[in-house]
Amino acid sequence: MATICLKSATGFGHIDAMNVLSLNPGSSSLKFALHSIQKPGADQCLLRGTLERLGTSEATLRIDDSPGVHTSKSVGAVKLTQAVRHAVESCQEHSRIEAIGCRVVHGGPNFSGPVLVDDAVLDEIKALSPLAPLHNARDVETIDSARKCLGDIPVVAVFDTAFHHALPAVAANYALPRELVELHSLRRYGFHGISYRYVAEHLRSIEGMKVDKLVACHLGNGASACAILNGVSIDTSMGMTPLEGLVMGTRCGDIDAGLILYLEREQHIHMRELDKMLNSESGLAGMSGLTGDVRELEKAEAEGNPFAKLALDVFAYRIAKYIGAYAVALEGLDAIAFTGGIGENSTLMRERICHRLAFLGVHLKTSDASSKPTESVARIDDGSQVSVWVVKADEERQIAKEAVDLLT
Repeated sequence: MATICLKSATGFGHIDAMNVLSLNPGSSSLKFALHSIQKPGADQCLLRGTLERLGTSEATLRIDDSPGVHTSKSVGAVKLTQAVRHAVESCQEHSRIEAIGCRVVHGGPNFSGPVLVDDAVLDEIKALSPLAPLHNARDVETIDSARKCLGDIPVVAVFDTAFHHALPAVAANYALPRELVELHSLRRYGFHGISYRYVAEHLRSIEGMKVDKLVACHLGNGASACAILNGVSIDTSMGMTPLEGLVMGTRCGDIDAGLILYLEREQHIHMRELDKMLNSESGLAGMSGLTGDVRELEKAEAEGNPFAKLALDVFAYRIAKYIGAYAVALEGLDAIAFTGGIGENSTLMRERICHRLAFLGVHLKTSDASSKPTESVARIDDGSQVSVWVVKADEERQIAKEAVDLLT
């Protein structure tokens, strides 16, 4: 199946502006936003919100309908399907919804760009769930719920893997038997592509800034790094699944495959248990024995907990190591960008990472450790050879833009 392009089939080619509801499901949350996207590229965020703690009795709905103004309320024990309905109703109270864009984590070998969702597309996304077990099933549930809520309104799937679809062969291939690779489409797919495309385009729009050779780090509960050359992904830390690469909140990241074989063979740990351990019980949470939340670990470290310190040190070390490796892949380095919940908010973690990169010409402002940038993009280096940026993630905006690009 090739990339699906349905521009001529949608009937929206004459529209100059469109209100798009973006849906971004997480493991226990749903982010959403309503954007008015206008040609040739202007856009306005009309409303954004988040439903958090889904599946618990403490689920909350937060709505931001103007800068600095928000409302929060408890919505009880809602599940993802009900959360989608809350998002739709909240946006409909504000303005008409004309299209929906939904983040889908894994697009497999066939989806190299956004696609208009029909039953066949939804079935194929569902079939990819084993490659992203924590995500794709919830993405399918989100899309299915949105279609039921809004009837004939077009729904566009925007894939996290699409930005990395054209990785060079040297970066995409695993050293496995050729016949096995071809039979099962085994390759590095990469993730967080929606975020990386937004970061790259945002920084490249800043006049006078040299960001041709960029390493972007999306650091949250899921974390990855990406080497971006002239706006194009040429390498990334996550692989065929989101498990590879950096240490994450509950995922182990890079690990010796032989260690897994040892646990299965010698300790008789079943593969199902190993899957759960690697995805849900490892990473920062597993190393510290406390939590995968960097904020809590930084508090614990300040109180003298050695396991919290070790977890944070390993997290930062792995990121710095990947940045150094990607300076090789890019044959130089112009800029580093941090985004995602940790990347944007943990000044201590940014300092921890960049301290290891001084030999590359990376130097933060001395004030970075005591302040948090409030702009959508902020430069935080001291004028060093390699510029360092914090970019506020806005996957919902990027989803809306890509949906409109397909539909018009």
